[in-house]
Amino acid sequence: MRERTLERVRKLLAKAERTDNEHERATFMAAASALMAKYGIDSLPPAGTRQVPGDRIVTLPAPWAREKARLVSLVAQALRCRPLLIGRGDGGQRVHVFGFAADLERADLLATSLLLQMASGLARVEPPEGVPAVRAYRRSWLLGFTDEVYRLLCAAEARAEAESAGTGSALVLADRRAEVERAVAAHYPDIRMSVPRTSGTGYRDGVAAGRRADLGRMGMGTATARELT
Repeated sequence: MRERTLERVRKLLAKAERTDNEHERATFMAAASALMAKYGIDSLPPAGTRQVPGDRIVTLPAPWAREKARLVSLVAQALRCRPLLIGRGDGGQRVHVFGFAADLERADLLATSLLLQMASGLARVEPPEGVPAVRAYRRSWLLGFTDEVYRLLCAAEARAEAESAGTGSALVLADRRAEVERAVAAHYPDIRMSVPRTSGTGYRDGVAAGRRADLGRMGMGTATARELT
């Protein structure tokens, strides 16, 4: 069932990539993101099954390294992982992501795809005439794109969880969230939270672009993040 679900996501993605119609793209996007959320529920083990969270460090290179790291972090968070921005190293901004294997896989597939989509969207952006700070506009566009993608992913995940009510998944999910938090606490006993500041006028345009993003695209490595300019 899990492989069949992923194959359906891939087919919806292919349709979304072939169409120039924004309404059709939005329809395929919604279906793909819903199926990916369902895959996350289908991947849950039976209640009482013991699994151990894993982790991985993702490095996002310049340009826009912090904005890329924020996208990776929020995608991971929406998909039941726990991300931490751990600063510069290895040539870019690093994000340490904790989670169970199926959720780490989903987060990786979606984040690498969305990095490409964000890059291509930013390349097409033309700041409105008279904008005094083009870089600030572009940064706020990136933040708007990321926030809207996060909202859409959270909504898809919430619907999938609601539809699974009565199957015992709620208890499994609660246990897994607690396990992930314990794994994070073991690595980082003192965590400091930070919130990015939004400047510039591109935020609203970025939100609109994020709403049109294809949340089902997958299959590319993190090196594609270099395409952001």
